Amino acid sequence: MRLFDLKEYRGKRVCVALSGGADSVCLLHCFRAGAEAHGIVLSAIHVEHGIRGEESLRDMAFCETLCKKWGVPLKIVRVDVPALIEENGGGNVESVARLARLNAFRGVIDRGEADLVATAHHRNDVVETILFRLARGTSPAGMKAIQNFPCLVRPLLNVSRDEILEYVRENSLPYVEDSTNADEAYTRNFIRRTVLPAFEKIHGNAQEHLARFAAQCAQDDEYLTALAKKEIKYIGEHGDMLIPADLPEPLFMRACFLCMGAKTDYTSANLEEISKLRTLQTGKKVCLPGGKTAAREYGNIVFYYENVEPIAERPFQEDVFVLSPRLGLRADLDAFPAGCVVRSRREGDFIVPCGGRKKTLKKFLTDRKISARLGRRLTLVASGQEILVVKGVEISDKVKVTEKTKRVGYF
Repeated sequence: MRLFDLKEYRGKRVCVALSGGADSVCLLHCFRAGAEAHGIVLSAIHVEHGIRGEESLRDMAFCETLCKKWGVPLKIVRVDVPALIEENGGGNVESVARLARLNAFRGVIDRGEADLVATAHHRNDVVETILFRLARGTSPAGMKAIQNFPCLVRPLLNVSRDEILEYVRENSLPYVEDSTNADEAYTRNFIRRTVLPAFEKIHGNAQEHLARFAAQCAQDDEYLTALAKKEIKYIGEHGDMLIPADLPEPLFMRACFLCMGAKTDYTSANLEEISKLRTLQTGKKVCLPGGKTAAREYGNIVFYYENVEPIAERPFQEDVFVLSPRLGLRADLDAFPAGCVVRSRREGDFIVPCGGRKKTLKKFLTDRKISARLGRRLTLVASGQEILVVKGVEISDKVKVTEKTKRVGYF
């Protein structure tokens, strides 16, 4: 009986995450059976969490004995999960233990001890995760229940728990039982022992259908996310991102997620706040986790960081600003009064646009449809509070080029 194809692991150094349970023993046996034929260098890792007392130590000893018997090098990592929870002022035992395992697996890769770490997650685990997320509330992206990653693989994802147990019986494999697996106080155990059997009574292939549904959702989400990614425009030198406010809802929400960053601890409430910006006027904004801001700017939603450093004030040096004529903003260099400085905008600034009337800089920028976000980042040449140049945008009437101009600067 073959549960998965070893060809994709040919020539790799594979470290199997071994708990001592039936699933991980099965996975280790599968790799061991084909390791030599496929040039696989096999090892194992066991993480002892310090949670189940003597039973936990029993599992560790079992793994040591099994690996010694099978000739598989074993690395043991011991973590005191209760102590970690106490140090951090609380936490979910399952979540902290899972993070401890992932850190141990990451260490194996970072130290160059293996190319891949393989875990024994199977199709039933996928279905349990799907049901848990659906009950808690999720999106189609949440249907990517358990995935493979470049250095973390799950060869048994398409294999059912029954198939694994059949393989174990067929090969007379020893394993240990975790007594906490019977404790339905743990959410996953309740789903596994009570919810899934109820689904199986409704339809005998319920788990297979749920897993297939999750895979289809994941494919749809991947396609829509790719479309949403094409709608994002990167603007300016500060990493600002812009998306059209009138995108269809499925693309808009995914584009927002991408703009916030996959690692940002956002909630559905954040997405709802951003979505409301589409019905509001230019200038309205919301603050997001991770220090970003989302703002309505005319027909778009822009994502940016507010804390962009202002331009440090410095004396105006005309040679710095005598730029290419292609910019088209010409000024009379001899018309600039002494003491001009280069800086960012300030409250009370005003400008007399070329050929126009005096306006506050704020009013001028609004009339030009230049957002507050961009306005704060503009480079200005100022004499006191009077703005003589808004670089790349406008020059003051006071420094315009006339028939008397001898030296022209381009801004």
